[in-house]
Amino acid sequence: MGRPTKENSLTQQDVIEAAIACLDREGETALGVNRVARELGIKPPAIYKHLDGNAGLQRAVALRIWRDYLTDLQRHTANLTDSKTLLRVGAQATRNFARSHPARFRAISNYQMRPTDPEEAELIQASLRFFQASLQLYDLSNDALIDVMRMVNAAIYGFIIKEQSDLMTLARSTDASFEVMLDALLVAIEYIRNGNNASC
Repeated sequence: MGRPTKENSLTQQDVIEAAIACLDREGETALGVNRVARELGIKPPAIYKHLDGNAGLQRAVALRIWRDYLTDLQRHTANLTDSKTLLRVGAQATRNFARSHPARFRAISNYQMRPTDPEEAELIQASLRFFQASLQLYDLSNDALIDVMRMVNAAIYGFIIKEQSDLMTLARSTDASFEVMLDALLVAIEYIRNGNNASC
């Protein structure tokens, strides 16, 4: 990648891009100030002018990847209106993102988003809005919407993480199992929707 010629020309964007390049090549262990400084050909203190150490670096990278992931998800689902199709296409887009960028996917899967952080809260709300709109869950209470989001994310992310770790060793197509899981999620979403309506 192109490197700034002087430390004082360094931007936060330069640091984040260098960190993601290291992440793609070497995995999550490369997300450290010292490693990224070497990538940029600078001394570590220069990075501290832009980010608060390793924690700040990991946060900035996670937020950047989350934004990229949500943009990718919206691109794949933009012209779809049927909620069942949206779930399938969104789930497959997530799986393809994880296959194309395994280290990036693990980085966001392992990062705990905090509702008390304004930037992170904005991404959480964007995810909830996307979820609500794509699955047409406007009739759900906030608690029920969160239940659906947690259930779907746990199922899809959990499946992908198990698959990436080569832990699915039985003689059955993972693609077939993934489709069965999505069918079951659609049934579970209807169960939650009906229970929520019954309590209104």
